[in-house]
Amino acid sequence: MTFIAAVAQYPVERLASWDNYAAKLERWVSEAAAGGAKLAVFPEYGAMELAALDPATMGDLAGSLVSVAALLPQVDRLHAELAARFGLHILASSGPYRRADGSFVNRARLFAPGGKIGVQDKLIMTRFEREQWGIAAGGPLRVFDTALGRIGVLICYDSEFPLLARAQIEAGAQLLLVPSCTDSLHGYWRVRLAAQARALEGQCYAIQAPLVGTADWSPAIDVNRGAAGIFGPPDGAFRDDGIVALGQVDAGQWLYGEIDLDRVGALQYSGAVLNMRHWGEQPGAAPLPQIELVDLT
Repeated sequence: MTFIAAVAQYPVERLASWDNYAAKLERWVSEAAAGGAKLAVFPEYGAMELAALDPATMGDLAGSLVSVAALLPQVDRLHAELAARFGLHILASSGPYRRADGSFVNRARLFAPGGKIGVQDKLIMTRFEREQWGIAAGGPLRVFDTALGRIGVLICYDSEFPLLARAQIEAGAQLLLVPSCTDSLHGYWRVRLAAQARALEGQCYAIQAPLVGTADWSPAIDVNRGAAGIFGPPDGAFRDDGIVALGQVDAGQWLYGEIDLDRVGALQYSGAVLNMRHWGEQPGAAPLPQIELVDLT
């Protein structure tokens, strides 16, 4: 399976209306489709720009969670319509989802063009999320069967924990999507190096999609830095450094790159090294988290 992935360096904006948001998203998705993409990947917490639609709460951490979570069903209907119309899979920007007990989780949603939707909650919270913002850990960890192949999603900080990715890879994931939101280059590099390490360990692809730009009206996403990247293992038909494509730091843009999952299968079977197969030989190799398999085909 070979296809083009479009990876968003998505610029946060202070939107004046829902119509502005819908037009922006349609423009981005249409550009990805025009570029030949069959998969479009948006960043972590990109949905938080919708907090600007409620001036009364947009400057308040708790209030912005409530206002954006209330819009999430409308956001999802828009993404489902765009995925169907343009014939591509879309990982929507993650955003706050309010659970029945009133707590909020950070939820990414994967839309297939045929209408199916898969969700992945962030499992491990950063200090900001748990100490200031009050975002709860979600779950379970999932892998998605799609027409493009088997895909796992690791939201930002989750990518820095190898056992999560390992569980997805052992469940057959050949492509890991890493939507990110980091307010410094330190944070960007932590997530980037984690994504590259997961690609090395799993002999698979990892895609990082960052939020970029400033939003001084938002205490949640006031500063956002990073660059999009598509990474593979430095072996076989991949480049010496494993980098498939890399964006320009902090620019609002699509990054395009070819995903060839046959390369993954070849490396896992007969690479110069066999990291995936040899994982269990590590002293003290830990039990892996349970995986829920979701059919989006």
